[in-house]
Amino acid sequence: MADQSDLTPITVITGFLGAGKTTLVNYILKEQRKWKIAVLENEFGEVAIDDGLVAESMDAPEDLITMDNGCVCCSVRGDLVRTLGQLAKRRKDFDAIILETTGLADPAPVVYTIQTNPKMSDHYRIDSIICLADCKHVSIHLDEKKPDGSVNEALQQVAFSDKILLNKIDLVSTEEKDALKARLKTINNFAEIIETEKSRAPLDRILGLNSFNMESILNYDPNFFDDPDAEGGDGKKIHNLELVQSVGIQFKGSLHAQYFNMFMMDLLRERAADLYRTKGLLSFHGQGDTKFVFQGVHEQINFGPSKEPWKSGEERVNKFVFIGKNLDRTELTKGLMECLYKEEGK
Repeated sequence: MADQSDLTPITVITGFLGAGKTTLVNYILKEQRKWKIAVLENEFGEVAIDDGLVAESMDAPEDLITMDNGCVCCSVRGDLVRTLGQLAKRRKDFDAIILETTGLADPAPVVYTIQTNPKMSDHYRIDSIICLADCKHVSIHLDEKKPDGSVNEALQQVAFSDKILLNKIDLVSTEEKDALKARLKTINNFAEIIETEKSRAPLDRILGLNSFNMESILNYDPNFFDDPDAEGGDGKKIHNLELVQSVGIQFKGSLHAQYFNMFMMDLLRERAADLYRTKGLLSFHGQGDTKFVFQGVHEQINFGPSKEPWKSGEERVNKFVFIGKNLDRTELTKGLMECLYKEEGK
């Protein structure tokens, strides 16, 4: 496997049409001189309407590569590979690559392609997935009902993201904004929400942070793993009615490696399509002080030892994150708890 530090980071920007993705790219290219960035821009439809806007900001217009014959993550997956392949010879000229996807893009195939195609994984890594949410209109997209009961694109984009830029906050009231933030947290409690106007996000909070990596779970707030459906202060149970939601689970002990592997294999075989993002921090019986981490997109799982071992005297707390459709916290918790290693006769 290639040295991660030598790989060129790719930031994937998603968000519905009109959310402000092109404005964000323009802002990044105009406001900073620290990094040289290559922009891969994809616009849904036969005519690229955004490249003129972005090209004005590029120091060298030929660095702007526009793939305008379809959606990056759908029909033109080959185009993405070919384009990044052509860029590989020059990638050392760039500190980062921005992939601006169409408003209809589900980033999973893009992530899968870059992680599993050796021509890609030898040169590139995903740095983060940023979802741009239009404060004024995103609720309409989140509420959209698909005829076959499937998950709409806006829900998927929020679910997949590492960071959510809540854009156009100047167009809504404080109450509307707070209600939307609470809803986004229900769908994806593990993405950082950054409030912006005109897509002007602080660059040090969105670029070069390697937030799409297995170790990121180590930095999560412990409160993320609390059960949001537990009783509130008034004694009433709060029910999550979102089709897509995030579930955080944590418990003490060490896992039985074989039992855990069987659990995950069964879960992915039955529910891979419904699981958008998964992450884990694990202690296995018989593995000494090695701390294990994993992260997945659908059925594609990366697993391995953490850079940091369990410290002497540190409590072994396993942590799991599931973001997806129709998740049952009780069922997931029960299945994972059954993977705990138990001494014979106990």
